[in-house]
Amino acid sequence: MVHMDQITIIKNLVLGALASAFAVVSDHLGGWDVALQVLIGFMVADYLTGLVVAGVFKNSGKSESGALESRAGFKGLVRKGCILVLVYLGALLDKAVGATYVRTAICFFFVANEGLSILENIGLMGVSYPKFLRDMLQALKDKNDSPEAQ
Repeated sequence: MVHMDQITIIKNLVLGALASAFAVVSDHLGGWDVALQVLIGFMVADYLTGLVVAGVFKNSGKSESGALESRAGFKGLVRKGCILVLVYLGALLDKAVGATYVRTAICFFFVANEGLSILENIGLMGVSYPKFLRDMLQALKDKNDSPEAQ
């Protein structure tokens, strides 16, 4: 029989392992700064709004029926993983050249990209949003995609 002390020890070990893994990953991604926090928040919001569009509204362009499809969801997660790989590469490039802008520019490019996707998902739900928000996200994407961004 498992005692409460053993459960507490196991819980603390699991939480410690998760915290350590998070620290290692965030360090490799250049640190848990505002740019990464915003990017992760936008990625989560995009994925969740995509699930709602497909699951509730059955209006997704990612599947034939417009409904939830595990393969489409998995592809979305793989894409999000690839974004994080690019952030990691940006952090490495910053270290290699002694800069601090490559990773940040990559983060903000994808913040804008994810934000535009969130607005698209919200639009597919029939919810209106202010045009300036879309314009602002598009400008952020364009700024971080232009040669002048460096």
